[in-house]
Amino acid sequence: MNNCIVNVITLCIVMQVNCALDFDKTRTTYSAKMFGFSWENCGKPDDPAVLKTLALSPDPITVPGDLTASASGTTTVELAAPLAVNVTRRRNLGVAGSGSRVPCLEEIGSCHYTDGCDLLNQLIPPGTDCPEPLHTYGIPCHCPFKAGVYTLPESDFYLPDIDLPYWLTNGHYRVQGVLGAVGKELGCLKITFAVHSNN
Repeated sequence: MNNCIVNVITLCIVMQVNCALDFDKTRTTYSAKMFGFSWENCGKPDDPAVLKTLALSPDPITVPGDLTASASGTTTVELAAPLAVNVTRRRNLGVAGSGSRVPCLEEIGSCHYTDGCDLLNQLIPPGTDCPEPLHTYGIPCHCPFKAGVYTLPESDFYLPDIDLPYWLTNGHYRVQGVLGAVGKELGCLKITFAVHSNN
């Protein structure tokens, strides 16, 4: 979260949750659990934006419920607009880890966002304080993100009950986000998790 990659992860999660809340035609309210969380950098060894640590608990993650998270990462270059984010989401992963690609519907799923900086500005208007705990730890939530080391100490969050699209309920998922600017890959992160509905 304090690292730009962490900010992009946060952006992707917030965009996915925000879009899920507006997905009126095909949504159902679920209480869900996510389990089997893992992550890895999936970019080139010389990518400038790299996540170093990411920890989430409990596992499974309960929605709604409490979440404890910590993260750290680095970027060796300033990350400024336009900052492209390409998200690929796969569902129902098999033994080989393949699975079906979730299409981009209502800006949620496997989508290309031409400017993650603009999306951050839509979610957190410029001039507004960054949400907690980013504000407390001086972690930026708007572009540009200066080159440096970013760290989010262990922090507690509350995940509210949300409406999930019907295709985002039970299943195993892999989400890959590629960050880029001016035709150059800046970083890549892959997150794997499972969702189990209590309903």
